[in-house]
Amino acid sequence: MIEINGLAHVILTVSDWDKSHAFYAELLPFLGMKKVYDGNNFLYHVGGRTAIGIQRCGEEHGAERFVQNRIGLHHLCIRARSREDVDKVAAKLLAMGAHVDRGPLEGNFAPGYYYIVFEDPDGIRLEVNFIPGKGLLAQDPPINPSNDPDWDQNAGRPRF
Repeated sequence: MIEINGLAHVILTVSDWDKSHAFYAELLPFLGMKKVYDGNNFLYHVGGRTAIGIQRCGEEHGAERFVQNRIGLHHLCIRARSREDVDKVAAKLLAMGAHVDRGPLEGNFAPGYYYIVFEDPDGIRLEVNFIPGKGLLAQDPPINPSNDPDWDQNAGRPRF
């Protein structure tokens, strides 16, 4: 067994390069990430022990948009250091004219879970959250899957 050291990077493929480039070029520095590359087809920021990049999609996919429940990425969540930081992200997103799906609000996923969910110009869903203390590791069982039919709420474990 090993113990990983965080998430190194995430690369998102976007169809509307100009809008997505402008969106991420404004949002990622606000999140404390430093731009390390900006080219015609790729933008890359590093900070908080990870990196986020966007790349232009292939021409044959230029008319497509993100579909959350299709195979692949469901959403990307970035952890904030405080509830106040989540509120600051919310204000920034509103100032940018971004589509906010929900939040900021409290969720029942872990004690103190506070989050906002929003979309980039291609509809890729992102979240910024704050969880105090040990988060999911602070309770037993360590997760509340809400209405997942495969989770036995009474036993606190999967049904299978």
